[in-house]
Amino acid sequence: MFSPPNFLQSMNILHVISQHPESTGSGIYLQNLLRQAAAAGHRNFLVAGVTGDCLPRLAGIVEESCRFVRFAGLDLDFAIPGMSDVMPYPSSRFSELSPESLLRYEQAFAAKISQVAGEFSIDLVHSHHLWLASAVTRRTLPRIPMVTSCHSTDLRQFVQCPHLQGRVVGDCRKIDRIVALSSSQAERIVSLYAIAPDKIGVAGIGFDEEIFTGKDRREAGPVHLLYAGKLSYAKGVDWLLRVFGNFAGQEAHLPVHLHLAGSGSGSGEEARECLEMAARMGQRVTVHGPLSQQELARLMRRCHIFVLPSFYEGLPMVLLEALASGCRLVATDLSGCLELLGNAAPELVEFVALPPLCAIDRPDARDWGLLDSKLQAALSVMTRRVISAPSPPYEEIPKITGRSSWKTVFGKIAEAYDRARRCHGLW
Repeated sequence: MFSPPNFLQSMNILHVISQHPESTGSGIYLQNLLRQAAAAGHRNFLVAGVTGDCLPRLAGIVEESCRFVRFAGLDLDFAIPGMSDVMPYPSSRFSELSPESLLRYEQAFAAKISQVAGEFSIDLVHSHHLWLASAVTRRTLPRIPMVTSCHSTDLRQFVQCPHLQGRVVGDCRKIDRIVALSSSQAERIVSLYAIAPDKIGVAGIGFDEEIFTGKDRREAGPVHLLYAGKLSYAKGVDWLLRVFGNFAGQEAHLPVHLHLAGSGSGSGEEARECLEMAARMGQRVTVHGPLSQQELARLMRRCHIFVLPSFYEGLPMVLLEALASGCRLVATDLSGCLELLGNAAPELVEFVALPPLCAIDRPDARDWGLLDSKLQAALSVMTRRVISAPSPPYEEIPKITGRSSWKTVFGKIAEAYDRARRCHGLW
């Protein structure tokens, strides 16, 4: 019979992430994981990819416990490959790396991981993404208990880069425990990687309930819509801008304003196109650029509706952050969105049904007309709802957000740690 994890025994935990640890959803996940682990009495170590000399400052870990693979710099001369093809900083794509670059990539991470393991006594490894860096970590430290968190972008890379699957599958199957964001993601891991279902646990995702709160909201003025995230086609930002342009024009009697918060620099042609579309709408759209968590929370408290028009997501924590800040939601009906919000009161969320996608993150060109109509209808319904009742039904929000604190999520991750150590005869 399985007993609860031993939270009292402190460990030296090596965290491994292949990209910037202070950017994107997986980076925010890691930062909260570091804080929770430190609060539980564990000592954190980190191996991460960075660009040049852009070294992060992270809570829950000291600088001397970090080792970085420096891309476009000391270790590797090419830009850091992103787990998404569009990143909020200069990046390359795994699909375009040469065999030589892939080998050097693996060697660089293996060297940093070996360096940490040689300098410190590591009790457990927690890596991020079921992809190359995790496979390298398992090969490099085969006898240390290992847990890996899946973030969905790794599954996307797995599908998009079939020529790299052989470098990933065998070692990822040897990882002791996999932490999935959702039950649907766990099923997809089993399908793609043929990893035994009993090695996978679901921890969900959390948000910082001290930062994202509905206190001190501003409800007056026109209806403010907000999108926050990467400015990319996979996130549906160009779709949102096109539909908003028609929506704001055809229903001019509805006072609406759109805010875009997210990365523009380093994201290539897609970000430039999105920013040009926004600029053509003049004062109807405000572009904020990248924001800190505190800045984003303040902006959410100014807005009424958060829109996530994405075509590919794992379990998007930004929906929880927006909801906790008092925003109503418009989102596509991806499995992760439904898993988070399927039980939400109708007054809080409008889902936009997606057709089968012709690519992993893009609809067929023939479906755009119907999609535009659906998104415009959802925006119209929610905007009128805000005008009728500016304040959302606050009593309904904790029913969705209450189960998603980082403390709760870390408790499930700690259980994965315990199970991984038991696989090696520990505890």
